[in-house]
Amino acid sequence: MEPLSMNDSMTTDTAYERILWLRQELHRHNHLYHVLDNPEISDAEYDRMMQELLGFEKAHPQFQSLDSPTVRVGGSVLAAFESTAHTLPMLSLDNAFSEQDILEFDARIKKLLQSQESITYTAEPKLDGLAVELVYENGALTMGSTRGDGLTGEVITANIKTIRSVPLLLHSDSPPARLEVRGEVFIEKKNFQKLNQERLKKNQPIFANPRNAAAGSLRQLDTSVTASRPLDINVYGVGYLSEPLSHSHWDRLCRLKHMGFKINPLIRPCLDLHQVLAFYRELGENRSRLPYEIDGMVIKVDDLRLQESLGIKSRSPRWAIAWKFPAVQATTRLLSIEIQVGRTGVLTPVAILEPALVGGVMVSRATLHNEEEIERKDIRVGDTVFVERAGDVIPKIVKVVTEKRTGNEIPFQMPTTCPACGARVNRLKLETSDTAEVAVRCINTQCPAQLKENIRHFASKAAFDIEGLGTKLADQLVESGLLKSYADIFQLTAEKLSQLDRMGKKSSENLIRSIENSKQIPFNRFLFSLGIRHIGENTADILARRWGDLDMVMNQSADILAETPGIGGVIAESIYSFFQNSENRDVIQRILAGGVRIQSPPCSETRGGLDGKSLVLTGTLSRFTRPQAKALIESAGGKVIGAVSRHTTYLVVGDAPGSKLETAQKLGIEIIDESGLLKLLGISENGEIP
Repeated sequence: MEPLSMNDSMTTDTAYERILWLRQELHRHNHLYHVLDNPEISDAEYDRMMQELLGFEKAHPQFQSLDSPTVRVGGSVLAAFESTAHTLPMLSLDNAFSEQDILEFDARIKKLLQSQESITYTAEPKLDGLAVELVYENGALTMGSTRGDGLTGEVITANIKTIRSVPLLLHSDSPPARLEVRGEVFIEKKNFQKLNQERLKKNQPIFANPRNAAAGSLRQLDTSVTASRPLDINVYGVGYLSEPLSHSHWDRLCRLKHMGFKINPLIRPCLDLHQVLAFYRELGENRSRLPYEIDGMVIKVDDLRLQESLGIKSRSPRWAIAWKFPAVQATTRLLSIEIQVGRTGVLTPVAILEPALVGGVMVSRATLHNEEEIERKDIRVGDTVFVERAGDVIPKIVKVVTEKRTGNEIPFQMPTTCPACGARVNRLKLETSDTAEVAVRCINTQCPAQLKENIRHFASKAAFDIEGLGTKLADQLVESGLLKSYADIFQLTAEKLSQLDRMGKKSSENLIRSIENSKQIPFNRFLFSLGIRHIGENTADILARRWGDLDMVMNQSADILAETPGIGGVIAESIYSFFQNSENRDVIQRILAGGVRIQSPPCSETRGGLDGKSLVLTGTLSRFTRPQAKALIESAGGKVIGAVSRHTTYLVVGDAPGSKLETAQKLGIEIIDESGLLKLLGISENGEIP
């Protein structure tokens, strides 16, 4: 149907036909984008169609409908939330915390069924969000409510309708007369961080975690506020339904998916007990890399007839259990704030905490980033705080529990001198188009704390990989005066080393041998070892592949360096400033004079290995961020596109891939993992350039 304008001459019937067509198309495109992750039109075109529909509905109010896509923008203000009784209770789940608990759960199931046959389970990630119920009558969403106490919930229909992954109309020609669907509303990690940053800028209190953010967003009386929040939903089951959908829990989920609902792509059906145990370990290992928070895994007997036979207890079903992960958040007390001096001289405040168990690890320290972060969160010594640890990420304080303040808490002040050397510090604010970095730096280039950190970085596995030169020995070498820069490493002798405490003849000889073995080094690792600000492993890879030679990099202007794909203006200026410093050039010459030989890769404008190729990325990559992967692909002549089509050359699959994987399989697109991408880029697994 061709686009029309309200200025065009049309009958009321023609306007109604246009409204119906726009609604149908917007519902379809909404499902493609938010559920299937496979858009057919641009965001601009979607917005144009939405504005056209809003205009028609405003001009013809008699045609307004509660299932129109325009209800997703919100705007109404509710007086209060009404209560509603769930047709069937929204039960809680019993919790398991160990493998033994799951073995006992399986044994209980078999005992109740009076059978020793293996039970088939379905296992699902347990999203950390807010449980809701969606009621559909003859295919149309008529009510949304919170779980509440399990028997009675709050009616939040208007807010539920703003969530774009919630179907307003079921994709079915013969929907059930009544269908009650249960799901979990959540916010992805990246969207949660963005939401909190926006709230900090507006001096609004931040959310402690994504679950609190989702719950707070759903319980807004102003629906436009809910509509502005990045809410999503995965459905996990049903309550009352007027006619059976299946005899299997997994098959019922698949039928819900065909009706337009979003189910979690990591759900594993048809598992025996040992496969359930293995999947829990797999989920735990990948937990920190998922785009959303999960706090465990839900295990359900898959056969619905067996579920009915097993029945329920007063508050929980006998056929399901939640196997929880160790908590990644805890509350504890902030005892003091110490200052840590990094290798670039940045003074970083570190919270000293009353030890607390977080994510299975006892945490007693947490990063506070900088003074501005402390001020924004109003963190004071003596506060009770939320501390968080996700995967191997350094623990951090996410929020202060201000309700527990006594009045004796002490505000923090950044020191005016370096705690390591006593030199004065400078406050530097570096602004780019995207960020504003505030740092307090020690300006003494001979600061022992900076030197120690530089030595550790220089000798690390990703740099010179000097085995045996760890933290304690680096401290000893600096404090003894044997190392005044990392160039001095190549002047060490076994005789000098033997003078140090606990450094015998054999240990000294082993370290000298390790130093000698490190002298042949690839160019990218050499660049990384220098500790240039903003130059991580991936940026060093990009520089090495683009320029190929140390002299070339050292003698380029900042403007020329900034033209390298993946190198922005701030990074280019940092590289240029580092190599313009005469002290840095002198140290490099001393390193080379010490026998170091740099292995340079072939120098070329682009490797060309992906010339004319189109790649799509899906899932979470472990080695690169999305922008870094895009820069590397483009520097190799390739193009990164958003959606899979017949013109796609490769689909690059990371952890927890979306529906793009299924689309690529149907179209016969070549699918590669991250190792395959590294191979195409000419980068080895350890980061070296062949």
